[in-house]
Order: sequence, then C-alpha cells, then structure tokens
Amino acid sequence: MPIDENALLPDPDHAAVAVQPPAAGEGYWAGAPSAVAADGMIYLAYRLRRPIGRGRGYAVVVARSADGERFETLATVTREQMDAESLERPSLVRLDDGRWRLYLSCATEGTKHWRVEVLEAVDPAAFDPRTRVTVLPGDPKTGVKDTVIVRREAVWHLWASCHPLADPGEEDQMVTDYATSADGLEWTWQGTALSGRPGLWDARGVRVSAVRFDGDRVVAYYDGRASAAENYEERTGVAVGADPDSLTALGDLPAAMSPHHGRGLRYLEIVDLPGGGVRLYYEYTRADGAHELRTELR
Repeated sequence: MPIDENALLPDPDHAAVAVQPPAAGEGYWAGAPSAVAADGMIYLAYRLRRPIGRGRGYAVVVARSADGERFETLATVTREQMDAESLERPSLVRLDDGRWRLYLSCATEGTKHWRVEVLEAVDPAAFDPRTRVTVLPGDPKTGVKDTVIVRREAVWHLWASCHPLADPGEEDQMVTDYATSADGLEWTWQGTALSGRPGLWDARGVRVSAVRFDGDRVVAYYDGRASAAENYEERTGVAVGADPDSLTALGDLPAAMSPHHGRGLRYLEIVDLPGGGVRLYYEYTRADGAHELRTELR
C-alpha cells in the first residue's frame, strides 16, 4: 500500500525521551539522530551540543538499545578528535558484510565551512577517528553537512544540507542537494532536490531529514525555517516527488512542531523494525529551551 506520509509524522504527546540534553536551558541539545535496526537491537548515533562559546557540537555518541528507548553508550567521538570546531548530524550505516560506517558532519575551524568525513569499523563500538576519510569536502563557496543516506538495490542515495559561503552573513541559508554513489565513498552530485519557498514558513532554508521510497514516488520529511532568527529551531514538513532529485514541499504550514518557545521539532529519523512497524526519533525543543531526543513506536 502507498505510504500515508501523515501517519509517520511525530506526535510528541505520545513520545518517550530517549536521550536527555547535557544540561537544562537554551543551547543544550541532544538530537540529530541516525538509527539502524540490526541483530535484534537498535543502534543510534546522535549529536550532543552546548551553547556557542561553551563547546557547540562537542561530541557524537553511538549507542545501543534492546527496546529502542533506553540506550547504552558504545562509543563517543569528540570534535577535537575530528579536528572540527563543531559536529552536527551523523549518519550510521551497516554494510552488507557486517561492517559499519559513521558519516560525520564537521565544521572547519575558524570558518563557516562544513565537510563530511567517514569512519569505518567492524563494530559500532570500534570507530577510530584516526582512520577518518573525507567523502564530501564541500568547496570555498559551499558547506556540506547533515547527510541522509539510503541504500536501495545497487545505488547509494544521499541528501545533504548545503550552505552558501560567498556572502558573509548569509551562511545560515540552506538547500538540500542530492548525490548518488556505488560504494558510499565516491559521490556524484545530481543537483538540488529541495529549496525553500519564498513567503512561506520554510523560505530561509530546507534540510531533508528522512526519505522513504514508495513505489513510483519518493516521500521526504524535512526541516524548514522562515528566517535567520529561527536558526536551530526548525520545524518538520513533508515533500514528495517522482524522483529523489526533485521534491516538492506540501502544505503552507509546518506538519509537526513543538508547542514550546522556538517550536523546534527537527531531524526526524524513521527506522523500520524487523517485526513490522517503525520507530521514530527526532530532536524536540523543551519548555526550558533545551533540546531532547524523543522516540515513538508506530
């Protein structure tokens, strides 16, 4: 049956907290999740952040859970280990041979530039930052971060948030570009899949967060905001298309958001469970301004 895109939207009233922020108050976040169901467990990679000036995105954690809600930490990768000023959303991928990859969004020190590097290991507890390889370097005019990776048949599909760097003060703008690969290491850009819509809630920028292939169409969930002032407090929207490189946003209002100040509900991740059903993970703005990582079972 076709996917009912609304049935996979977050409902925070029925969610559990999977990871608490490192402290209370604005600027303290746990979120930007990427998850894989494997071997009867759910493996989760997520970013921890402190306010600007106190560490920003200071670590990515890889954790494991038997029930999808209570996690034990397996590995922690710090910004210092990645020679990065900050870390953002990771992508966790299990290969056909049982090995694992962790794609990391890394801010280049002293600039607005972002790049994506990858670690590979036999076990998700064994990622070693000394083995990192740059897979999406960006360029002097573009920062690249926050990857979403879907493997389908022989093709690797990737959507990434791309930021313009040529105009100072405009670096917070974002579009989502799409790329393909045969191995997940060498990528070919195919163009811009989704852009903001002038005059609407997502005018300033859009960032694809989860993608589902649904017969002859593609369903994507994305983060959007209308202004630079809403940076870090994006809400969730839905986009569809006949091809993964061309998506059209639906609706004139956000599809899901927090009721609290800032309204942030972003980085939706959808994990198919072996026994059927799905589990959602997303970053959610609390009443005190901190962001926590929430989960729902559907």
